Amino acid sequence: MRAAILTIGNEIVSGDTENTNASWLSRRLEELGVKVAVSIAVPDELEPIVEVVRRESGRVDHLIVTGGLGGTPDDITREALAAAFEVPQESVPALADDLRSRFIGDPEYVARWAELPAGARPLENPRGGAPGFLIRNAWVLPGLPSEMKAMFDRYADELRAGRPIGAWRRRYATRESTITPALVATTARWPEVLVGSYPAFSPDGPSVEVVLKSSDPALLEAATAFLVSELDRLT
Repeated sequence: MRAAILTIGNEIVSGDTENTNASWLSRRLEELGVKVAVSIAVPDELEPIVEVVRRESGRVDHLIVTGGLGGTPDDITREALAAAFEVPQESVPALADDLRSRFIGDPEYVARWAELPAGARPLENPRGGAPGFLIRNAWVLPGLPSEMKAMFDRYADELRAGRPIGAWRRRYATRESTITPALVATTARWPEVLVGSYPAFSPDGPSVEVVLKSSDPALLEAATAFLVSELDRLT
């Protein structure tokens, strides 16, 4: 099972805010056995949102969208998802009534949060006000990390695949060029196992974090045993 992550927000694209949502979602999806195929950030603009949603929703099982569900002028995610799937926006009366009853200070402001793409299923927001929604295979969540995480966990079982993606990782005090033969050999023997190497350089010298990932525990165990033996020999 595969997923795409779409983070919406001018503050993300400009670098004013770190995209912690995408990192957190990638880790949680792997725990659920879902491989992240692509992660994309776009500004609060209709055209790029529509373009990404139309392109990626047809390529993956789940499209996870975060951001743009508030009530300010740049919060256009509901409008953009409706445009992407070519449906109108419609107020969900029960949802609007619930929002008005909970936010009595400015009930008509929050009632606009109930204007979802036609056919969308509202998603409960355990930590905030603006609801998320599911339309086709697009799960639309708030941008505020605390709300996003709570909503994702509320519906995680519906995203779960067969087996979680397991991982093994270890850092070696060496250069990537030194261990490349071991990485190549492991990839050739176990093509189903993802082999990654991530070099770093510090005052203490070079190092490489080596990572193996697979949803098959037996393959991961076998590949790890082989790679560790080869790395110990090379380093």
